[in-house]
Amino acid sequence: MHMWTSFFEFTLGFVLASLVGIGAGVIMATSATARDLMDPWVSMLYSTPIIALGPLFILWFGIGVSSKVAVIFLVVVFPVLLNSFVGLSTTDLNLIEAARSFGATTAQVFSKVRFPAALPFIVTGLRLGVARGLVGVVVAELFGAKAGLGYLILISAQTFDTAALFAGVLILAFSGVIAVEILKWMERQLAPWRFQESGE
Repeated sequence: MHMWTSFFEFTLGFVLASLVGIGAGVIMATSATARDLMDPWVSMLYSTPIIALGPLFILWFGIGVSSKVAVIFLVVVFPVLLNSFVGLSTTDLNLIEAARSFGATTAQVFSKVRFPAALPFIVTGLRLGVARGLVGVVVAELFGAKAGLGYLILISAQTFDTAALFAGVLILAFSGVIAVEILKWMERQLAPWRFQESGE
């Protein structure tokens, strides 16, 4: 029960944060106006200790899944957004000009040049998001929960149940390893040339 609760909360928050983060990164990288409008908000929210706002989310959303997903979303979205933005903004201009010289449209330049070049940055952002998201799960469940690995760790610590405490910690650690391996596999499928060049 605890594993399934944390898995559901993490997956929902991580997927939502990934979609929003990548989408916002694309918008900031392709529109100077959007970048000027969004950048101060991103800087402000990213520097805010989101985890400390856990009790506030519980007041707003209750002790159910919604408050946990909100915490996970906010701790994951900014690494994904910033890495996506940097990756898309630092694409080699020579590659872009070469594609345009062959008649590529703006959409083709983005899909064939800019996005593949930014993919390592995006995957790095997702990997950072995995670590932050798992921490977010635990912290969110410490503030108020009826189930979950964070709740299990809290109760185990209070009752000196060392075995259950280590079980919760190890499950979270292995979950992070599995999630990162899945992201590596996805990167190999989306950008196989990178691994062929490096001999992996």
